[in-house]
Amino acid sequence: MLYALLCEDRPDAGTLRPDTRPAHLDYLASLGAALRFAGPFLDEAGKPTGSLVVVDAADEAAARAIAQADPYAGAGLFSSVTVRRWHWAINEPKG
Repeated sequence: MLYALLCEDRPDAGTLRPDTRPAHLDYLASLGAALRFAGPFLDEAGKPTGSLVVVDAADEAAARAIAQADPYAGAGLFSSVTVRRWHWAINEPKG
C-alpha cells in the first residue's frame, strides 16, 4: 500500500534542513523499492518548506515508522508529519 508522508518544516528550523540533508538522502536511498518518490515543498522564492515522501508500506504503522526514522524527523526539522494512505491513479510509472 502506498502512503504519503506530508511533512511541514518548523518555521524556526534555521539550518536543520541543509545540515541534515546528506543523512536524509542516505536514509531515503536505504529504503530501496519501498521509496516511490520524494521531494521538498517550495515557497515562492524556491526555499524548501517541507517534504512529500511516498512509500510502499505494509500498513500505516509501518509508514509511520519510516517517517519517524528519517533523520529530518530525528533532528526536529518538522512541525508536523501527516501520514495518509494514497492511491496512484494516473501516470504511475510502469517498471
